[in-house]
Amino acid sequence: MLLPHLSRNVWLLCLAQIFAFTGTNVTIFLGGIIGGLLAPAPILSTLPVALMIVGVTCGTIPASIFASIYGRRLGFIGAACFASGMCLIGAWSIATNSFGVYCLVCFGMGISVAFVHQYRFAAAESVAAKYAPQAISAILLAGIAGAFLGPNIANLTKDLWPASTFVGSYLALSIMVLMPALILFWLEDYQPAATTRPTQGRSLTTLARQPNFILAIMASGVSYAVMSFLMTATPISMHIVDGHSLHHTGIVIQWHIVGMFLPSLFTGKLIGRYGHHKIMLFGVTALLTCILVSQFDQSVIGYWIGLVLLGVGWNFLFVAGTALLITCYRENEKYQAQALNEFLVFGLQAIASLSAGWLLTLTSWQAINLMCIPLAVILVGTILWARGYK
Repeated sequence: MLLPHLSRNVWLLCLAQIFAFTGTNVTIFLGGIIGGLLAPAPILSTLPVALMIVGVTCGTIPASIFASIYGRRLGFIGAACFASGMCLIGAWSIATNSFGVYCLVCFGMGISVAFVHQYRFAAAESVAAKYAPQAISAILLAGIAGAFLGPNIANLTKDLWPASTFVGSYLALSIMVLMPALILFWLEDYQPAATTRPTQGRSLTTLARQPNFILAIMASGVSYAVMSFLMTATPISMHIVDGHSLHHTGIVIQWHIVGMFLPSLFTGKLIGRYGHHKIMLFGVTALLTCILVSQFDQSVIGYWIGLVLLGVGWNFLFVAGTALLITCYRENEKYQAQALNEFLVFGLQAIASLSAGWLLTLTSWQAINLMCIPLAVILVGTILWARGYK
């Protein structure tokens, strides 16, 4: 079971994750729709969502630097307050039909999300090393609740402001993303005993030369790139190209989210039993099976199977990659190591998300799935290479 080994800190972080994750999901859910209403040209309608992802990438290094100076607790609380303020400005931008301001709001939301992504590191630091994969899995598992809570509340409150649709959604979101500030007020920053800290950490170059360090970044980066690439293209391919209903498209995306987070119930245990490398190979197998299904079946069931497998593959690779990363650095090296990891991983996600729609219009659903195969092959090679080092 996941539960017996979780500390009080992990429980607090899981509860905070439920609310913090709503910012990402509501922006993805509504960003394109609101962008279409506010943008001066249809081609710019997806810019707000793209800017949120760019914001995540830009926020990774500042988030680590802030945590290294002021601690994770203050960073998490500050990010929640900042996100809430962004949502209030977002409500105002919608009410005044200001597309430029709304884009800046989405970029700001992305910066706050960069802090949220560090919840998993804080959770891993709050338990014994052998239970770190379970703690990371628990944080991701809490994302399921946030994935359904945010869009549903946003939909229920979208007409609360009669003069402008979706103003109410962002007013409600401002409350949801503020909740982590209240919850994490009770978080304890992990501080190891002084005797356990080395006096001087290794350089970032030395850290980055470790095979397992390289593999950890590759596993998380490839999983996020492939997942974002295919997930971003799915609604366009399903609804616009293949003519499936919005209802069926929404169901496929929801089950993809379940596939991303539900395996966290057992991913941590599987890593403890079989090791990081084998679980990564399982994850790559799921991604390749997703691509195989996508080549031959563009029915609703075909999309459903493919997107669930995509979510499962992402979960195995991302959890295993994060769990492996924390074994590669010492306590006083963690912030620089985590900053490099986050910047590269979410930078790859940003590139994949920004290019997905464009490449789909130039090629086809089958073609963009095939584009993911080289990444999977490179990752398998990296896994086998890293396994050769002890």
